Amino acid sequence: MLNARQTELLKLIVEDYIKTARPVSSNALCDIMNCSSATVRNEMAFLEDTGLIEKTHISSGRVPSEKGYRYYVDNIMVPKELNGDDMLKLQTLVHNHSLMLADYITKSVEIVSEMTSLTAVVLGSSSSENLISKVEVVPVTENTLVAIIITDKGHVEHKNVIIDEKVSSDDIKKTVDLINKLIVGTPIDEASSKLEYEVKPVIGKYIKQSEALYNAFYNAFNDFANQSFTMRGRSNILMQPEFDDTEKLRDIINKFEDKELINSIKEDENGINIYIGSENDLSDEVTVIKTKYSVNGEEGTIALIGPKRMEYDRVISLLDYITKNINDR
Repeated sequence: MLNARQTELLKLIVEDYIKTARPVSSNALCDIMNCSSATVRNEMAFLEDTGLIEKTHISSGRVPSEKGYRYYVDNIMVPKELNGDDMLKLQTLVHNHSLMLADYITKSVEIVSEMTSLTAVVLGSSSSENLISKVEVVPVTENTLVAIIITDKGHVEHKNVIIDEKVSSDDIKKTVDLINKLIVGTPIDEASSKLEYEVKPVIGKYIKQSEALYNAFYNAFNDFANQSFTMRGRSNILMQPEFDDTEKLRDIINKFEDKELINSIKEDENGINIYIGSENDLSDEVTVIKTKYSVNGEEGTIALIGPKRMEYDRVISLLDYITKNINDR
């Protein structure tokens, strides 16, 4: 354990570096701590020897190490009280009771992503756990429409569908009626199979442009089944100075495109949990802060991803606020 002065010094280094992204020098800390430069240098040397801070190759200043961030989170940091602006932005959604749960969660993380410049991920229930309760379509042009799937848990998904040829509104309606008749109650991930074996053999008897419509809906259901997560603010992390390095930038972009890797972010533990650098499976260069939710049978994970240099105290408070309001709904 650190003594009081070492704890205060580490706190100042971590929080100054989070704010400025610049290595912290001993001279900058002398006046704040009311200590001589020699004392500050000695204490910084101790923190460096214990692996809590480290020297960068471009400056004589020090930055927190992964171990230092962990010590700060576990022993020093106190969740930050949300300011008026943060509360106002989130309360607008809280009081909008017309929003479905999935829409509330997605819009909440969009706002938090914008507020924090972090990347947000929402992992919903597996498509095998969501049963189709209704399919609707909204025609846009003669060969495009929006397909909407509503699940038994109130989850709503929509997708733009392009049909290879012009089709009549009557044929579209007949197709949707047939799909609703045959696949309601089917898990989303089994819908494509049911379309192939139960809808395809009979659709041609009722609908002229059956092949074009069948192919369009088959592809749409496949996409719905594979859409197991929502990501917002994907580019935010790329704007951080930590990712000025081309190799790091390419690596994180590739990982964001890896659906299996993103799906592995799912949280099984209760509470808000912080995985710094090598503690997470995504990248040693980032921190992943995540929490799981469970409301009326709907389960999922909300995660915020950013550089290890992030406002832990504020992010935790924002996530806590979102999850409490999810449970209240």
